[in-house]
Amino acid sequence: MLSVPFLGSVAVTAGLVTPARLRGPRFRRLFRGVYVERATVVDHYTLCRAATLLLPPGAALSHRSAAMLHNAFVLARDQPVEVTAEAGVRSQPGLHVVRSPLGAGDVVRRGGLPVTSPLRTAFDLARRRDPVTAVVGVDALLKVRAVHPAALADYIEEHAGWQGTNAARRAVALARPYVESPMETRLRLIPVLGGLPEPVVQYEVYDGVGHLVARLDLAYPEHRLGLEYDGDHHRERDTFRRDAVRLNRLNLLGWTVLRFTADDVLRNPDRTLAHIRAALA
Repeated sequence: MLSVPFLGSVAVTAGLVTPARLRGPRFRRLFRGVYVERATVVDHYTLCRAATLLLPPGAALSHRSAAMLHNAFVLARDQPVEVTAEAGVRSQPGLHVVRSPLGAGDVVRRGGLPVTSPLRTAFDLARRRDPVTAVVGVDALLKVRAVHPAALADYIEEHAGWQGTNAARRAVALARPYVESPMETRLRLIPVLGGLPEPVVQYEVYDGVGHLVARLDLAYPEHRLGLEYDGDHHRERDTFRRDAVRLNRLNLLGWTVLRFTADDVLRNPDRTLAHIRAALA
């Protein structure tokens, strides 16, 4: 029992541990009153499981935590667990509580945990104030087919009086299925929000005999221009070699491929936009 998150008060009452041992080196406190054995690997799922021990009836894991449980990965490093509840639980270090009602169809169970439904999760993420963060969340849920754009648009209109619905409408309009990662979404939105034409997502390039040469993250086919996000895995030897062969084949077909890193996308978006603009000129 103690290798999974537990309420300290329950464990003490059951005689499984003494208060003194609970405060000792064997256990780690995850939230106020919630513990786990220190040997347990603590990931975001473990923290979600721990947080549910504090939730009142009707509350649920939500936002990015819910997205993860729907297999859409938009978590930032050291992301706090996010929950939605009308009352009965407060925010604390590592746990962010959003005050909002949840309808009868807004809560489902994933892995035995109460989680906002895919539609409610997408709605909550789409209402983020930052438009890029909002689209990142919606893109991720579209990628795993957790929601359909039309169903999400209908859900937004059913909640038209709620705060953030205008932001949600904009996020849905900008969202696209098949985007492979949050960083690709962020790269895609640099030209879109910068006033340039929208690139095609996951564009396939074939050679003269119909063989697939590459699937580009983003592309302007009429300009034979590709945009690629290079994560850290592109530095691995085998990936680097495959990338070189692929890039040479694209160059021979008349394609230009601009490759961008996290630094380009997150810290230098203006420079990235300028490079794309120049390549399209």
